[in-house]
Amino acid sequence: MLTAAALVLCGALATGAEAQATGDLGLVVERASGSLLVVDQSERARIGRIGGLGDLSHASLVYSPDQRFAYVFGRDGGLTKVDILEQRIVGRVMQAGNSIGGAISDDGRYVAVSNYEPGGVRVFDAETLDPVADIPTGGKTIGLVDIPGTRFVFSLWDAGETWIADLSDVPPQITRITGMGANPYDALVTGDGRTYIAGLFGADHLTALDLWQARPEPRAILPGYAEGRAGLPVYKMPHLEGWALAGTEFVLPAMGQHEVLWVDARSLEETGRTQTHGQPVFAMARPDGRQVWVNFAHPRNDTIQVIDTLTKQVIHQFKPGPGVLHMEFTPRGHEVWLSVRDAGRVMVYDTETFEKLREIEAESPSGIFFTARAHKTGL
Repeated sequence: MLTAAALVLCGALATGAEAQATGDLGLVVERASGSLLVVDQSERARIGRIGGLGDLSHASLVYSPDQRFAYVFGRDGGLTKVDILEQRIVGRVMQAGNSIGGAISDDGRYVAVSNYEPGGVRVFDAETLDPVADIPTGGKTIGLVDIPGTRFVFSLWDAGETWIADLSDVPPQITRITGMGANPYDALVTGDGRTYIAGLFGADHLTALDLWQARPEPRAILPGYAEGRAGLPVYKMPHLEGWALAGTEFVLPAMGQHEVLWVDARSLEETGRTQTHGQPVFAMARPDGRQVWVNFAHPRNDTIQVIDTLTKQVIHQFKPGPGVLHMEFTPRGHEVWLSVRDAGRVMVYDTETFEKLREIEAESPSGIFFTARAHKTGL
């Protein structure tokens, strides 16, 4: 007589031809139509579309640990769970009036959403989307990331504080860190969960926290980096989660300047500057850290520059098309995918030769998210 386990195995073998792995897949946000394009990295092709996700004008998403489910954070306050294998919505809640991003806990149990309206952070069960915790802050929250220990970190635009929410038990335990600076607008955390850096709107420095300390203390980094220079109009805020850790250095877009700033990841001291084509939005390191790819704010958003991390010099510049919004490297960095919104295309390039390999039609594409993100802290 076959055991239950043997029956399951036989069934899996019988349907093996229909099985599909998730590791080669990704999602592209189509902001104009409220949809997601399902793409296959190896085939460099779109393989489906998931619609009905509401306002995706500033959308981001995270993946479940098994890479099958994506949790999409819409600007309209919608939290949507999608099955990328079945290419359908499996759950959706309107959890706020205006949300700005989210994160998933390291154990995959909880999804947290950062809100502008009514503010605060709301936490949901990743399986059911049932509410788990409501963390009011009295104002806008930004820079929400996950760190080890079933914890989330986020900053408060109005209060200039950073909070650490420990969800290892419910209700969550909150640690408040004051003195971060005025109007933090975005933040990042390193892959080891140790260093959290918040950008400050209108200030020419940033603030860092060492999260390995029992009581993290704010530290100003790059103080006065724009001293003596007039700030340019900021057409698009730099996105900190795209800021690069290239080897042992951070590469950070300068607010209101045409340059990126290099900072030693351990000492947090400045190590150099690179003049750029325009105001950087994303400065993203190839996974091996050998290159940094930079895109730019309007009106110079048709251009990409590639910087060599040894020389800190621009080694390649090209124009994929109007409105280059986002970049995503394949997990080992042999290719990079670019969303070119105003051309209605996702473009795929070889990162060694810079040859364009493929164009994929998309409806006003913005964020590109490969499933490898499921295994990275802070993404």
